[in-house]
This record gives sequence, structure tokens and C-alpha cells, in this order.
Amino acid sequence: MQLHTATLDDIDEVLELHSKYQIDSIAPEDKKDGFVTTAFTKEQLTQLINEEQGLFIARLHGKVVAYIMCGSWKFCSIWPIFTQMIQDLPNLHYLGHTITTENSYQYGPVCIDKSVRGSGVLEALFDFAREKMSKRYPILVTFINKINQRSFNAHSRLGLEVITEFSFNNNNYYELVYDTSKKLRMK
Repeated sequence: MQLHTATLDDIDEVLELHSKYQIDSIAPEDKKDGFVTTAFTKEQLTQLINEEQGLFIARLHGKVVAYIMCGSWKFCSIWPIFTQMIQDLPNLHYLGHTITTENSYQYGPVCIDKSVRGSGVLEALFDFAREKMSKRYPILVTFINKINQRSFNAHSRLGLEVITEFSFNNNNYYELVYDTSKKLRMK
């Protein structure tokens, strides 16, 4: 398996993988095993790659089998759920600091092809992305839909901690954090 910071040449494969597991297009039988709620475009991924260097991929036998998106709050603020999260950041404290748009970034979505789930791809790619992003931000922040138990369990095993819970658009979410200076620790 090869881990990379994505380039523009990777966008089409990332979008193909994303489409398989996005909530609006996922096969009904696959939904119980996890899904991605955020939709994005080729233009948004181009911006994420060019301006943020925030798209990380895993390739196996030359094919993209996983991705993790990481972006500044400025980049993510085009989606309404992130705008709500940004407004609540001043109420959250972690590592002895108030969480801000300057000391934290949005982790996710994350997408792992079902053919490689449980094989260590998430762990390897998470730590790869964490290490790259730790050079800019000490705190990772993310959210997981409460009905996406597979994702919640996987990220809890990685060591992410629930800092609060919130509702948006008739859905309930966990908001989680992680200290990016810490190498991956499995629970």
C-alpha cells in the first residue's frame, strides 16, 4: 500500500470512490457499514489540493482505495454544517486551550473501500494525514453522524475523543477531537 498527499491527477479516482459511499448514492445494503455525508465537486477538490494540501490517499495495486480530507475552517465554511461548528468552537476547550479556527482543522470526510476495511488502511492513512497536518495545526476536529456507528467505533479505537454533541438538519452528531502531536494509539 502506498500513502500519498493527493495531486490533481488523483481527483477522478477519489470522486469515483466517494460516489460509492456517499449518502445520496450508496447502495442501500452498504449503508449499514458506514457512509460519507458531505458531497463535494472536482473544483472543491482542486482547491483543497492546490491551496490546502489536505487530501490524502491510499493506493493498493495502483488503485485509490481510501481517502481522508483535511481542511482549514475557511475552506470548509462553504458547507452549512461547518459554519455551525465554527460558531461553536469558542465554547470548546481541549489541551488547555479554547479551540479556534487557527489552532484546529476539520478532519473528514474519510472513505475506505469495503475491500480493504479492517486491513489497517484507516490506521495507516490516519497517521499519515495527522503527521502532515500537525505541522500546521495542533488540534484535529471532526464530526460523525450518530447513526454511522461503524465510523464512530473506528475513530474511537484510533483515540479520538468526543468533546460535544450537536444537531444539524434533523441529524445528531458526535464532535470529536485529537491531539495531532500524538502518534496513533489504538484502544
